[in-house]
Amino acid sequence: MSARSFHALWIPNEPLILASGSSARAQMLKGAGIPFEIDKPTLDEREVEAPLKAAGANGAQIAAALAQAKALEVSARRPGRYVLGGDQTLQIGDDFLVKPEGRAGAKEHLGLLSGRSHHLHAAAAVARDGNVLLATNDKATLTMRALSDDFIETYLNAAGEAVFGSVGAYQIEGLGLHLFERIEGAHPVIMGLPLHALITGLRNLNLLRE
Repeated sequence: MSARSFHALWIPNEPLILASGSSARAQMLKGAGIPFEIDKPTLDEREVEAPLKAAGANGAQIAAALAQAKALEVSARRPGRYVLGGDQTLQIGDDFLVKPEGRAGAKEHLGLLSGRSHHLHAAAAVARDGNVLLATNDKATLTMRALSDDFIETYLNAAGEAVFGSVGAYQIEGLGLHLFERIEGAHPVIMGLPLHALITGLRNLNLLRE
Protein backbone atom coordinates (compact mmCIF):
# COMPACT_ATOMS: atom_id res chain seq x y z
CA MET A 1 0.00 0.00 0.00
CA SER A 2 1.55 3.31 -1.07
CA ALA A 3 1.61 6.50 0.97
CA ARG A 4 -0.74 8.09 -1.56
CA SER A 5 -3.51 5.67 -0.65
CA PHE A 6 -3.25 6.30 3.10
CA HIS A 7 -6.40 7.33 4.90
CA ALA A 8 -6.51 10.99 5.86
CA LEU A 9 -6.63 10.12 9.58
CA TRP A 10 -3.38 8.09 9.61
CA ILE A 11 -0.31 10.18 10.52
CA PRO A 12 2.87 8.04 9.93
CA ASN A 13 4.43 7.91 6.49
CA GLU A 14 4.43 4.11 6.53
CA PRO A 15 1.48 1.78 7.14
CA LEU A 16 0.87 -0.19 10.27
CA ILE A 17 2.18 -3.76 10.15
CA LEU A 18 -0.41 -6.40 11.03
CA ALA A 19 1.30 -9.38 12.64
CA SER A 20 -1.56 -11.73 11.89
CA GLY A 21 -2.91 -13.84 9.07
CA SER A 22 -6.51 -13.26 10.17
CA SER A 23 -8.69 -12.07 7.31
CA ALA A 24 -11.23 -10.75 9.85
CA ARG A 25 -8.64 -8.50 11.51
CA ALA A 26 -7.47 -7.29 8.13
CA GLN A 27 -11.03 -6.43 7.09
CA MET A 28 -11.65 -4.53 10.32
CA LEU A 29 -8.52 -2.42 9.88
CA LYS A 30 -9.44 -1.76 6.27
CA GLY A 31 -12.95 -0.72 7.29
CA ALA A 32 -11.54 1.63 9.91
CA GLY A 33 -9.34 3.31 7.31
CA ILE A 34 -6.06 2.25 8.90
CA PRO A 35 -3.44 1.47 6.23
CA PHE A 36 -1.54 -1.73 6.88
CA GLU A 37 0.61 -4.46 5.44
CA ILE A 38 0.76 -8.04 6.67
CA ASP A 39 3.79 -9.78 8.16
CA LYS A 40 2.76 -13.04 9.80
CA PRO A 41 4.51 -14.11 13.00
CA THR A 42 6.11 -17.56 13.16
CA LEU A 43 5.92 -18.24 16.89
CA ASP A 44 4.39 -21.46 18.24
CA GLU A 45 1.24 -20.24 20.01
CA ARG A 46 0.76 -23.46 21.95
CA GLU A 47 4.31 -23.17 23.26
CA VAL A 48 3.59 -19.64 24.49
CA GLU A 49 0.30 -20.72 26.06
CA ALA A 50 1.54 -23.79 27.91
CA PRO A 51 3.34 -22.13 30.87
CA LEU A 52 0.54 -19.57 31.20
CA LYS A 53 -2.12 -22.25 31.45
CA ALA A 54 0.03 -24.21 33.88
CA ALA A 55 0.21 -21.10 36.06
CA GLY A 56 -3.57 -20.71 36.00
CA ALA A 57 -3.80 -17.74 33.64
CA ASN A 58 -7.26 -16.85 32.38
CA GLY A 59 -8.38 -16.25 28.83
CA ALA A 60 -7.77 -12.51 28.91
CA GLN A 61 -4.21 -12.97 30.17
CA ILE A 62 -3.40 -15.60 27.56
CA ALA A 63 -4.83 -13.54 24.69
CA ALA A 64 -2.86 -10.50 25.88
CA ALA A 65 0.38 -12.48 26.12
CA LEU A 66 -0.04 -13.92 22.64
CA ALA A 67 -0.90 -10.55 21.10
CA GLN A 68 2.22 -9.01 22.62
CA ALA A 69 4.42 -11.96 21.62
CA LYS A 70 3.28 -11.66 18.00
CA ALA A 71 3.83 -7.90 17.91
CA LEU A 72 7.28 -8.20 19.47
CA GLU A 73 8.42 -11.01 17.17
CA VAL A 74 7.58 -9.10 14.02
CA SER A 75 8.84 -5.81 15.51
CA ALA A 76 12.26 -7.36 15.99
CA ARG A 77 12.68 -7.80 12.23
CA ARG A 78 10.94 -4.58 11.18
CA PRO A 79 12.90 -1.77 12.90
CA GLY A 80 11.23 1.59 13.23
CA ARG A 81 7.80 0.24 12.29
CA TYR A 82 4.62 0.11 14.32
CA VAL A 83 3.44 -3.51 14.56
CA LEU A 84 0.01 -4.71 15.65
CA GLY A 85 -0.41 -8.15 17.16
CA GLY A 86 -3.81 -9.61 17.93
CA ASP A 87 -5.20 -12.74 19.49
CA GLN A 88 -8.43 -14.22 20.74
CA THR A 89 -9.17 -17.02 23.20
CA LEU A 90 -12.35 -18.96 23.81
CA GLN A 91 -12.85 -19.90 27.44
CA ILE A 92 -15.69 -22.02 28.78
CA GLY A 93 -15.39 -22.60 32.50
CA ASP A 94 -11.78 -23.61 33.06
CA ASP A 95 -11.42 -25.01 29.55
CA PHE A 96 -9.94 -23.33 26.47
CA LEU A 97 -10.84 -24.25 22.91
CA VAL A 98 -8.62 -23.87 19.85
CA LYS A 99 -9.53 -24.50 16.21
CA PRO A 100 -11.19 -27.92 15.86
CA GLU A 101 -9.50 -30.80 14.09
CA GLY A 102 -11.87 -31.54 11.26
CA ARG A 103 -15.52 -32.45 11.48
CA ALA A 104 -15.13 -34.71 14.50
CA GLY A 105 -13.44 -31.92 16.43
CA ALA A 106 -16.12 -29.44 15.37
CA LYS A 107 -18.88 -31.76 16.62
CA GLU A 108 -17.06 -32.16 19.92
CA HIS A 109 -16.70 -28.39 20.35
CA LEU A 110 -20.33 -27.69 19.55
CA GLY A 111 -21.42 -30.41 21.95
CA LEU A 112 -19.33 -28.83 24.71
CA LEU A 113 -20.67 -25.32 24.01
CA SER A 114 -24.31 -26.38 23.58
CA GLY A 115 -26.63 -24.85 26.18
CA ARG A 116 -23.80 -22.97 27.91
CA SER A 117 -22.19 -19.53 27.98
CA HIS A 118 -18.59 -18.96 26.99
CA HIS A 119 -16.26 -15.97 26.80
CA LEU A 120 -14.30 -14.64 23.84
CA HIS A 121 -11.30 -12.59 24.96
CA ALA A 122 -9.80 -10.41 22.22
CA ALA A 123 -6.48 -8.64 22.74
CA ALA A 124 -4.33 -6.24 20.74
CA ALA A 125 -0.79 -4.96 21.24
CA VAL A 126 1.27 -2.42 19.32
CA ALA A 127 5.06 -2.68 19.45
CA ARG A 128 7.92 -0.71 17.96
CA ASP A 129 11.62 -1.55 18.12
CA GLY A 130 11.06 -4.30 20.65
CA ASN A 131 8.90 -2.24 23.02
CA VAL A 132 5.18 -2.71 23.66
CA LEU A 133 3.59 0.74 23.35
CA LEU A 134 -0.05 -0.28 23.64
CA ALA A 135 -1.85 -3.30 25.08
CA THR A 136 -5.61 -3.60 25.34
CA ASN A 137 -8.27 -6.30 25.51
CA ASP A 138 -12.03 -6.77 25.74
CA LYS A 139 -14.50 -9.60 26.28
CA ALA A 140 -17.73 -10.86 24.75
CA THR A 141 -20.06 -13.42 26.29
CA LEU A 142 -22.02 -15.76 24.04
CA THR A 143 -24.71 -18.17 25.14
CA MET A 144 -25.38 -21.06 22.81
CA ARG A 145 -28.81 -22.60 22.73
CA ALA A 146 -29.20 -26.30 23.41
CA LEU A 147 -28.36 -28.11 20.18
CA SER A 148 -29.56 -31.56 19.20
CA ASP A 149 -27.19 -33.98 17.50
CA ASP A 150 -29.34 -33.75 14.38
CA PHE A 151 -29.09 -29.97 14.30
CA ILE A 152 -25.31 -30.08 14.74
CA GLU A 153 -25.06 -32.44 11.75
CA THR A 154 -27.35 -30.19 9.69
CA TYR A 155 -25.41 -27.08 10.65
CA LEU A 156 -22.03 -28.61 9.80
CA ASN A 157 -23.33 -29.84 6.45
CA ALA A 158 -24.59 -26.35 5.63
CA ALA A 159 -21.62 -24.40 7.00
CA GLY A 160 -18.97 -26.54 5.35
CA GLU A 161 -15.29 -26.89 6.12
CA ALA A 162 -14.80 -23.14 6.61
CA VAL A 163 -15.91 -23.44 10.25
CA PHE A 164 -13.07 -25.87 10.97
CA GLY A 165 -10.77 -22.86 10.82
CA SER A 166 -12.71 -20.99 13.51
CA VAL A 167 -12.39 -21.45 17.26
CA GLY A 168 -15.58 -23.04 18.54
CA ALA A 169 -16.52 -24.21 15.02
CA TYR A 170 -18.71 -21.23 14.28
CA GLN A 171 -18.56 -17.97 12.35
CA ILE A 172 -20.92 -15.50 13.93
CA GLU A 173 -21.07 -13.44 10.73
CA GLY A 174 -22.60 -16.40 8.89
CA LEU A 175 -24.62 -19.48 9.76
CA GLY A 176 -23.09 -19.51 13.23
CA LEU A 177 -25.67 -16.91 14.21
CA HIS A 178 -28.27 -19.72 14.29
CA LEU A 179 -26.45 -21.36 17.20
CA PHE A 180 -26.98 -18.65 19.79
CA GLU A 181 -29.75 -17.44 22.04
CA ARG A 182 -27.83 -14.45 23.48
CA ILE A 183 -24.77 -12.45 22.47
CA GLU A 184 -23.26 -9.78 24.71
CA GLY A 185 -20.32 -7.75 23.50
CA ALA A 186 -19.03 -5.63 20.64
CA HIS A 187 -18.98 -7.23 17.21
CA PRO A 188 -15.27 -6.47 16.57
CA VAL A 189 -14.39 -8.25 19.81
CA ILE A 190 -16.31 -11.31 18.66
CA MET A 191 -14.44 -11.12 15.36
CA GLY A 192 -11.10 -11.07 17.19
CA LEU A 193 -10.00 -7.47 17.75
CA PRO A 194 -10.87 -4.88 20.47
CA LEU A 195 -11.14 -2.31 17.70
CA HIS A 196 -12.65 0.63 19.58
CA ALA A 197 -10.00 0.52 22.31
CA LEU A 198 -7.29 0.00 19.69
CA ILE A 199 -8.30 3.13 17.78
CA THR A 200 -8.33 5.15 21.00
CA GLY A 201 -4.87 3.81 21.83
CA LEU A 202 -3.50 4.62 18.37
CA ARG A 203 -4.83 8.14 18.71
CA ASN A 204 -3.19 8.48 22.13
CA LEU A 205 0.10 7.40 20.51
CA ASN A 206 -0.35 10.25 18.00
CA LEU A 207 -0.72 7.81 15.12
CA LEU A 208 -4.22 8.99 14.25
CA ARG A 209 -5.38 12.56 13.84
CA GLU A 210 -7.56 14.15 16.51
